[in-house]
Amino acid sequence: MQNDTTYVSPLATRNASPQMQEIWSPKRKFTTWRKLWLALAESEKQLGLDITDQQITELRAAIDQPIDYDIAASYEKKLRHDVMAHVHTLGEIAPNAKAIIHLGATSQFVGCNAELIQLRDALKLIANKVAIALDKLAIFADKYRDMPTLGFTHYQPAQPTTVGKRATLWMQELVIALEEIEHRIDSLKFRGVKGTTGTQASFLALFGGDSPTQEAHDKVDQLDRLVTEKMGWDPDKRFAVTGQTYPRIVDATVLASLSTVAAAAQKFATDMRLLANRKELEEPFEKNQIGSSAMAYKRNPMRSERICGLSRFVIGMTQTAYTTSAEQWFERTLDDSSCRRLTLPEPFLALDGTLDILINVASGIVVYDKTVEANLAAELPFMASENIMMAAVQKGADRQDVHEVIREHSQAAAQRVKAEGAQNDLLERLENEDMFKDIDLNAVLDPSKFVGRAPQQVDQFIQNVITPIRTRFADTLNYTPDLKV
Repeated sequence: MQNDTTYVSPLATRNASPQMQEIWSPKRKFTTWRKLWLALAESEKQLGLDITDQQITELRAAIDQPIDYDIAASYEKKLRHDVMAHVHTLGEIAPNAKAIIHLGATSQFVGCNAELIQLRDALKLIANKVAIALDKLAIFADKYRDMPTLGFTHYQPAQPTTVGKRATLWMQELVIALEEIEHRIDSLKFRGVKGTTGTQASFLALFGGDSPTQEAHDKVDQLDRLVTEKMGWDPDKRFAVTGQTYPRIVDATVLASLSTVAAAAQKFATDMRLLANRKELEEPFEKNQIGSSAMAYKRNPMRSERICGLSRFVIGMTQTAYTTSAEQWFERTLDDSSCRRLTLPEPFLALDGTLDILINVASGIVVYDKTVEANLAAELPFMASENIMMAAVQKGADRQDVHEVIREHSQAAAQRVKAEGAQNDLLERLENEDMFKDIDLNAVLDPSKFVGRAPQQVDQFIQNVITPIRTRFADTLNYTPDLKV
């Protein structure tokens, strides 16, 4: 049992997957710091600095050794500096390399570069899960491609669509969100080796002393490139210039991309909640699941509600990232640090949990086809009035006379529905009019005749938009989330 006197974030205990938590874990962070120190030392040695093979070997051997967090904490309490605390902690298990750890670097060499790696890996995990959600929704859309359902504009009954076509609208927004995430991954740059204020002065001094030559300048540039390559980054995708940190507006653009995913997820979940109220669609509901502690009959759309709540959190956090970027002074101020310890990992943890829930819901949407049919049938006579009018005109009736009869009966039927709670009897009313006696009104009211190209649009969307995504993410589509609640 966990310590019940210490607060633990529900993002970790209730929502985020082990994979996302690992990306933002202390182990990942501080192990990446160690890898950066190794890459720096190896590159400095390669370019001629006095670093021995023994020091490199010892440093490399220490990378994957367990991190002694108690020692690190004691150093940080003494030094009031987290990076130097871990420099000393690493130095204790690599004593011969201690003198060359962090050589020429500033704290943000490890801080910024490690965070950029975490951002990249976390974005890739988000992209994978969006693709999985799209795959599940595409299966659903294909199954219900031609099932007519009542459309809504202004949340008022409108031209019918199909259950599958409506699902493509959810998917279209997720596709846009996926494109945004993939763009963010592709455009993410590495900070590299830039020094305390971004001038690389300390590294220039290491290679050139008081009177640096062109060769020294070239070596500093090579050092920047080498470290970037050793950390698995394209050396041509590193910032040309920085201050002490990479531009904090990068964080804001990343969170904006996450918010795009969150907005698309919330749109889906909101529609699910509304359709659950109409008893047309329902999210998966386990045999022993309890909807309400008081109202035993309830089957609340609690997963869709959680999607909405977590998405709201992600979207709300975006403003903080923009504000942090806007508040940075000159080459850097430290007011970003405490805030970013929250605004970087937590939106990812929340969105990761959101997508796991979305995948779960999309994999098991329940459709109550008889209710869908009944709800559409209750409104369809009103929507079919123009079709009925044209059919009567084709039989020789006067268009204006037909219009007036339909208008009077439509208003009377609507009043009966709203004021008396009765069934829509427009069809029965029209059947009693002589001008409609030769018209098969039931044929005119065939729901499939009102959905336009919806089924074909579903087919084309899946083929042209979803199939390429399925191909790109083929290795990840068999993922099944393990929801904690």
